[in-house]
Amino acid sequence: QVQLVESGGGLVQAGGSLRLSCAASNNIFRISSMAWYQQAPGKQRELVAAISSGGGTNYADSVKGRFTISRDNAKNTVYLQMNNVKPEDTAVYYCNAFGITTLMKRFDYWGQGTQVTVSS
Repeated sequence: QVQLVESGGGLVQAGGSLRLSCAASNNIFRISSMAWYQQAPGKQRELVAAISSGGGTNYADSVKGRFTISRDNAKNTVYLQMNNVKPEDTAVYYCNAFGITTLMKRFDYWGQGTQVTVSS
């Protein structure tokens, strides 16, 4: 089973920047689409950003122009660069890897989550 290990969360002031990292345990990363989700207390888990194995990206409207998702296949790592953060960005952020194998079996792995708290 693929393990996803997140890092980079913590406390940051509004207007500041933070970079989250998610490292996968094996090279299935290279055929995976990757995504970051956020879940605030009492709220549903929501997609923040996604990046395909080919590098195409999608963003939630709330973070467009502020957050950037990227990947480094040599490092089996996906990043979320968070700029001009706002208090409403406060949430647990989860890394997700998903796709389909050559045997046509879908996979869907999740990291443990990392807390991001934005103070005003």
